[in-house]
Amino acid sequence: METKNYLIRESQFDDYKYFAEWEVDPFVTQYLSYDEDRTYEDVVEEAYANRADDTKIDYTIVDKMTGEPIGRVFLSRIDRHSDSLDITKIYIGNADYRGKGVAREVLEELLRYCFIFLHLERVTLDYYTGNVRASSLYEKMGFKPEGVARNSTKKDGKYYDLNLMSMLKSEYLARYSAKKG
Repeated sequence: METKNYLIRESQFDDYKYFAEWEVDPFVTQYLSYDEDRTYEDVVEEAYANRADDTKIDYTIVDKMTGEPIGRVFLSRIDRHSDSLDITKIYIGNADYRGKGVAREVLEELLRYCFIFLHLERVTLDYYTGNVRASSLYEKMGFKPEGVARNSTKKDGKYYDLNLMSMLKSEYLARYSAKKG
């Protein structure tokens, strides 16, 4: 996948060193379910397990100008029968790119890919209660709230609630048509 400024490509082994660095950064992990003691080995082990599972795929966000990896997208619950998937993680790891609309640009392309190229019916995501930035972005993008999954994730021994959201193909197409018109 490609946007004006970024490539969203399948993750490669060399990307894991970036993931390991980013996934101990408190700014990144504040709203992700990674324990504080996460190591490079944990990242690699998880990545290899994900590669063996056809319901999961890892992508790396790369700056087209510099070729530098700057973030990560992880999709899971890919269900070809129900035509759905979950955007499980999306974050900008490189601090120089945060707050500049990268996540929105990447998410717009990701949704286009899901609904137009994969012909999905439904895309879901969730975010930690209290993550105002994610909430605002997802609402602006057209995701609809579905409720709160109470104590549905665990981090460093503590449980957290997740806000569930989704977008249907018809909602995406209505929004896309309105933007083009």
